[in-house]
Amino acid sequence: MISQDNILQVKNIDVFHSSFQALWDISLEVKKGEMLALIGANTAGKSTLLDAISGLNHPGKGTIHFEGRDITHLEPYQIVDLGITQVPEGRGIFPEMSVLANLQMGSYTKRARVKVSQNLAKVYEHFPILKMRKNQIAKTLSGGEQQMLVIGRALMSDPKLVLIDEMSLGLAPIVINEIFKTLRGIRQDGLTILFVEQNVKKSIEESDRAYILENGRIALSGKSSELRESEEVRKAYFGI
Repeated sequence: MISQDNILQVKNIDVFHSSFQALWDISLEVKKGEMLALIGANTAGKSTLLDAISGLNHPGKGTIHFEGRDITHLEPYQIVDLGITQVPEGRGIFPEMSVLANLQMGSYTKRARVKVSQNLAKVYEHFPILKMRKNQIAKTLSGGEQQMLVIGRALMSDPKLVLIDEMSLGLAPIVINEIFKTLRGIRQDGLTILFVEQNVKKSIEESDRAYILENGRIALSGKSSELRESEEVRKAYFGI
């Protein structure tokens, strides 16, 4: 049974890369309006899970439901149209295009096309620097500004659930703090956020709940406040 409190429900999925099994019997729930962290080391399977939710790599077993609808085998463009958007690792800007043109590239769904001005105003509200830089070529932005740009582009698709992959990669702590502060504001707009992060301490600080992946399996999950106090987590990840 699909809970009405969950915007996303992943149930018992296996995911393969060719003949290599990357995820094993993964189940998780994302509640409406929450900030959920997916934590784990490199090769733990975090990005693979986001790709399965986005339709980039269909599970070999199990199901994925979004707002009660089975999306397990839908194509990525169909999933975006339903309201899930992914911010990929490595940013993936259009380097030779302006900031504004990059943002406008996010408005290709039917729902988003009729709300371009409204969504753009919201992006500029959350990221004022992008408004200041709107005519600047994207490749000339700093790393932090480029990360803001790809999050802004994702918001232009008018999503309900935003998946963010390794947001803090290569960024200074002060920039990471600024982006997380903005995400808290975005969440106040009613969006749900699932983010992937290697920084366990920061992830637990910023999220409501968290799932910890190890070798393609869920090792631990729970409220972040409880995981923070867990002796197992403190020993394994904080060296305490």
